[in-house]
Amino acid sequence: MRSAFSSKTARTGALMPNIGRLLACAALGLSLTACDTLSSLNPFEKDEKYKPELVPDVPAANLYNEGLALMAKNEYPDASKKFDQIDKTYPRSEWARKALIMKTYASYEGGEFSESVNDARRYLTLYPNGEDAAYAQYLLAMSYYREVPDVTRDQERTEKALAAFQELVERHPRSEYAEDAKFKLQVVRDQLAGKEMEIGRYYLQRRNYTGAINRFRDVVSKYQTTRHVEEALQRLTEAYLALGVVSEAQTAAAVLGHNFPDSPWYKDAYKLLQSGGHEPREDTGSWISRTFRGFTRSVGLGG
Repeated sequence: MRSAFSSKTARTGALMPNIGRLLACAALGLSLTACDTLSSLNPFEKDEKYKPELVPDVPAANLYNEGLALMAKNEYPDASKKFDQIDKTYPRSEWARKALIMKTYASYEGGEFSESVNDARRYLTLYPNGEDAAYAQYLLAMSYYREVPDVTRDQERTEKALAAFQELVERHPRSEYAEDAKFKLQVVRDQLAGKEMEIGRYYLQRRNYTGAINRFRDVVSKYQTTRHVEEALQRLTEAYLALGVVSEAQTAAAVLGHNFPDSPWYKDAYKLLQSGGHEPREDTGSWISRTFRGFTRSVGLGG
């Protein structure tokens, strides 16, 4: 009679050749026809077979050139995908750096401004001193700039464009993008001033003189070099006079006449004061007078 031990040993011994055979197959790389297949050993596998997807390694240079070719055909979304593939396949490489700035440009040209903002910010985070850092900052600012709305709408994108252009001028003053950034800074400042003027006029029409003064004050304090500053000074004359604050009304008109003597807005302010028996007279202690000390007119946009 065979013992339980001997029976167990016999069962174990019957399994060992199969295990050894599988290990031998794995070691020698034999085909599955020569060995037991994995699927035959998997009790859960039925009809579905796992087919590994083999993705060939494409050199980064090839992907980069393919991206450029797609951009030449104005196929910006596909070009962006090519550059993104480089970034994912060859991370932190020089090719990845170049691909990221090109992806930013492709997104921008394709009108995907939110995407180009994200790409530009990522470039500036990864390569703050990279050779294309100024260009990335410019694309960031331009992405905001392209979505600046009219003055009747919220100006969040305008404010972001202002900050981005300002940073470009400050960080890269000698870059090839600095001059254009300075011009566009004037444009976005004019836009923001226009928004303040619109709200100020709204308050003025409804005789909310304090609210109107606050808006016109922002234009005079923050956006002196815009085309709106002349009207802002005239509106300050009007609002202060309506409140009975004659000294400030006279100062606003005097500062307007001193800096913009030929302005039609000065003529209106002068007539308005005269109608109340007053003349322009500057109070050097007024915030208006202090704001304009050292002021140099450099308005770059036509009225």
